[in-house]
Amino acid sequence: MLQSIITVKNLVKKYGDFTAIKDISFEVFEGEIFGLLGPNGAGKTTTLEIIETLREKTSGEVYVDGFSIDTGPEQIKRRIGVQLQSAGYYPNLNLSELIELFSGLYGIDVKPMELLEKVALTDKAKSKYKALSGGQKQRFSIATTLINQPKIIFLDEPTTGLDPQARRNLWNLIQDIRQSGTTIVITTHYMDEAEVLCDRVAFVDSGKIIGIDTPDHFIDTLVASGFERKKEVKKANLEDVFIHLTGKEWRED
Repeated sequence: MLQSIITVKNLVKKYGDFTAIKDISFEVFEGEIFGLLGPNGAGKTTTLEIIETLREKTSGEVYVDGFSIDTGPEQIKRRIGVQLQSAGYYPNLNLSELIELFSGLYGIDVKPMELLEKVALTDKAKSKYKALSGGQKQRFSIATTLINQPKIIFLDEPTTGLDPQARRNLWNLIQDIRQSGTTIVITTHYMDEAEVLCDRVAFVDSGKIIGIDTPDHFIDTLVASGFERKKEVKKANLEDVFIHLTGKEWRED
């Protein structure tokens, strides 16, 4: 039986007369990759920030690993990892020093090289964050979510702006993290990414959830309704060609 690790019940978030989140409910199961999909302004990021205890809700209930965001925010913070924005990294510290700084804030002992090895950045241990490529910055930001050995990590559009090679490599990293037993909640605008990575997805539009299911079931239901693509679907696409020609190994960009 699947065990729920995040439960959202009748969540509402209002800003004055504007309702950003409109009575949404869903569950995330332990060990899965769960995607929140939708257009800009749909309410995805607001929902994540409420679950992460970074933003106050207007009403509803949210439980993370059995703790309510109302009564147990500190317990929740110890169980989750949240991707930092680039502004959160001190410019004069190298990657090893940044990891040591963040681990000190958590009050735990982390070996920077072991963590950097997980994201293929050991050769950049003495580099400053600003000197990294786009893909390297994203891998390092994911590494920082793992510092406190969380049960759940939240990734908000982790591959935006990356080239196809860096994006595929980041997919592999995310899948490896899930294989270690970590639950992952992800937002993305790339439907192919969600189809590859996510066990289940929720489509959000105008502050409402309009569907939750596995990617395969969503696709099969659409096809069964008589939907046909205008162009024949081939066994590979142009991105696959790019990856095949340029190689899949970690690269500088």
